[in-house]
Amino acid sequence: MTSKLDLAMEYHAQGYNCAQAVAMPFCEEMGLNAALVKRATEGFGAGMGGRAQTCGALSGAVFAAGMLNADAANPASKMDTYKVCAKMSADFVSHCGSGVCEVIKGLNGGEMLCSCNECIACGVRLVEEFIK
Repeated sequence: MTSKLDLAMEYHAQGYNCAQAVAMPFCEEMGLNAALVKRATEGFGAGMGGRAQTCGALSGAVFAAGMLNADAANPASKMDTYKVCAKMSADFVSHCGSGVCEVIKGLNGGEMLCSCNECIACGVRLVEEFIK
């Protein structure tokens, strides 16, 4: 059986962005097909449309958490989802040094804090921890 992390790394190696690589292995749990998740997360790549802002791996994890946590019949479920996503974001920043792609990759003249693969691994771990 292939692990979620193995699937994520395969997706990334095939050219999917970090958000897609993190979210797509959880399609079954989210009740969505891979084509839909691919399309829904495509714009999050390279830090929100290539602007090196919020890391795609973190965005993919937040997307998955929202899909797994939201109650479509209850708009108030967003408050619980916000708490989950805030914890995920704090954990991601603690592990990767930032939630901003530009900072993580050292594109602002600083040193690279984490590779994309390390960020993807962190994102997958966060989703797996949320599911448990």
